[in-house]
Formats: sequence, structure tokens, C-alpha cells
Amino acid sequence: MSSSAVPTTSAVQSPLNLMLTVKPGQTAALIAYLAENSSTIDQALTEVGTVHFARFLLIPNTQLFFVLTEYDGSFTAYIQAFTKLLGPVFDALFGFMEYAPPLPVEQNIAAFEAFVEKYNLPSNLYASYPTCTVQQIWGNGCAQP
Repeated sequence: MSSSAVPTTSAVQSPLNLMLTVKPGQTAALIAYLAENSSTIDQALTEVGTVHFARFLLIPNTQLFFVLTEYDGSFTAYIQAFTKLLGPVFDALFGFMEYAPPLPVEQNIAAFEAFVEKYNLPSNLYASYPTCTVQQIWGNGCAQP
């Protein structure tokens, strides 16, 4: 796997492409868990206040599962915010996966960050508002370049 320290085409936004592997026989349970916890996850995404987009993607006919987001700010601040807000959700999510960081993630923040960085696939990122943060967009205070 590659490091997340790959430059992007965006000035303030960065992609996260976390690739995980679902344990055999756990796909249906994972989908049900995500459905049951979607409002909690959505609320945390809003509370973090730096996430432009977020989605889960299960690749059909494989065990590959992706957590895909676009966020503002530093990787470390982003991971720490989610660990604080969604630690128990991540702990349960990793119960469906072949490999996981040391749990609970809230008590192992550095290991969780290293884990996410290890399994974060690098990519470029097109942004229609490349210099705008979520906060600026919410406040209508973002001018186009």
C-alpha cells in the first residue's frame, strides 16, 4: 500500500481512499451495520466540518470495501477528529474486516492514523472549488480563483 502523502491537484482539499478487506461471510452484516449507523456517521461528518464528500463503496464480487472522502486540512487533524467522534463506530466497523489497527481506536490514535495512512490509496483530486474549505462554502464566503 502507498502513503497518503501524495500531492493532490487541490489547494485545500485532500482525498482519502481507505481500502479494507471484508471478512468472508460478513458483507451482509457490514451493510446492515452501516445502514443502522448512517445517521450517527452523517452527524459526525457534519460536526467535523471539514468533509466535502464521504461514501462507502463495496466492490461487487470481491471483499474490497472503501471509505472514500474529500476533506480540508491536515490528515492528522482529520483522523483525530473522527477518532474522537466515531471511535466506537470504527471499532465495530473493523470487526467486519480482515485486518484492523489496535482497538479501541480512541485509545490508539497514532496506530489508527498509521493504519489509515498505510491503506490509503493515493489519487489525484479534481475540485470545482479548489481553494474553498467546507466552512467557507457553508458561509458563502468563497470566491472562485
